[in-house]
Amino acid sequence: MTTELHSTLAGIRAELDAAEHVAAPEDAVAHLRSAADQLTRLLDESMAQAVLTGKASLRSVGASAGLSENAVGPRLARTRTLGAYANDDGRVTASGVQRAQYDHECGVPRPAATPEPLRFKPRRTTQRGRR
Repeated sequence: MTTELHSTLAGIRAELDAAEHVAAPEDAVAHLRSAADQLTRLLDESMAQAVLTGKASLRSVGASAGLSENAVGPRLARTRTLGAYANDDGRVTASGVQRAQYDHECGVPRPAATPEPLRFKPRRTTQRGRR
């Protein structure tokens, strides 16, 4: 196990312990949410590593995680390992995995993920009356 994996698991355990020792259930919610988020990120990265090394296919890794094959692509697109290989729809497909495996085997560094373009967000959600 890597040190990153150890530290993530330690963080999950700490959040679960904190949730167990609070008096009110409403106080445990934030700790449980944090643990769930960390576990989701860890699961996604583990799936990406398994697919990248060729030890699992998109379908098999999804089945192991209890996900449908269609749910795996978007989750892999959020990972550090395969995020740069996502298509325009925000999914990692079989062709993206093949390219990532080729780059990995050749020692080519993964491409930099292109940041999402900035979008205008209005400050007000209501329209002002006409003058």
